[in-house]
Amino acid sequence: MKKLLFTLIAALFMSSLVFAQIRPYDKRGVNVFENPKVDTLKFNGIKLKVGGAFTQSWQSLQETNTAAPKLVSGVDQNKLVALSPGFNTANANLFLDTQLEDGVYLNLTMYLSSRHHNETWVKGGFIQFDKLPFLHSAFFDNIMKYATLKVGHMEINYGDAHFRRSDNGNSIYNPFIENYIMDGFATEIGAEVDVQHNGFIGVFGVTNGEIKGDVAKVAPVAGAGDGKHHPSFLGKIGFDKQLSETVRLRITGSGYYTAGAVSNTLYGGDRGGSHYFSVIENAISTSTAFSGRFNPGFTNKISSLMGNVFLKAGGFEWFTTV
Repeated sequence: MKKLLFTLIAALFMSSLVFAQIRPYDKRGVNVFENPKVDTLKFNGIKLKVGGAFTQSWQSLQETNTAAPKLVSGVDQNKLVALSPGFNTANANLFLDTQLEDGVYLNLTMYLSSRHHNETWVKGGFIQFDKLPFLHSAFFDNIMKYATLKVGHMEINYGDAHFRRSDNGNSIYNPFIENYIMDGFATEIGAEVDVQHNGFIGVFGVTNGEIKGDVAKVAPVAGAGDGKHHPSFLGKIGFDKQLSETVRLRITGSGYYTAGAVSNTLYGGDRGGSHYFSVIENAISTSTAFSGRFNPGFTNKISSLMGNVFLKAGGFEWFTTV
């Protein structure tokens, strides 16, 4: 009994830890973008933080259309699913954050249940360096006062909209229920460097340009792709500062480019699924997990730009994406 009580207390303690350089998963993470360059947790040994996110939604939507019937194998492709109010299947995430060394963190995020996959899936993970104590170098210590290095299979830092989207069971950052119709979000394998100093932000990253690892040789297709796995490059510059006690302004511009990929998913990389169930669909199945979204199907060569403005004045917030 004592051992069980100790285990429960330890679990509660671990879940309450806050790693300063990792975005909190509760309301403290709202309006947080790049991981902050602050150091409030003294390192005195390896620590594990276990966290979770759970979203249970209730939907009351109706839909109609006036499209002429389009029969395919006897099925009207333009007939929408009849909807009624009800609960949607719950979504849940599991977060594991480990502080390995002073300024060194390891993250793993899993989708325990999602609309797209009912079974557990790994979203991604990364190792993050805010300090490099093992190098014992004053030169790198000075650089890391402003820089953060992340390496792994992780959510790419393209634009600012991905910081405010619903990520499967973690929807507390999103002031709405669902994400943009064109959802610029993907997880890719690569590395990213963030630099933050006096409100100015710079980001540069290199990834494999695909949602998963792939070493298979692909035959080129005329007019479609050369069959090669080209790297993808992403960058961001911006300004984010608390101008007064009540006013905060953030302006950023981001870019993403790849000369070619076998299966890029910049606008279709969400493996959780839409939070609008069976909307604008003519059938209900696991293949219709992204209801209400539009994926342009860019899978090969991509050049994409995004601009964002965030203004917070007292209780008023304005966020724009172009």
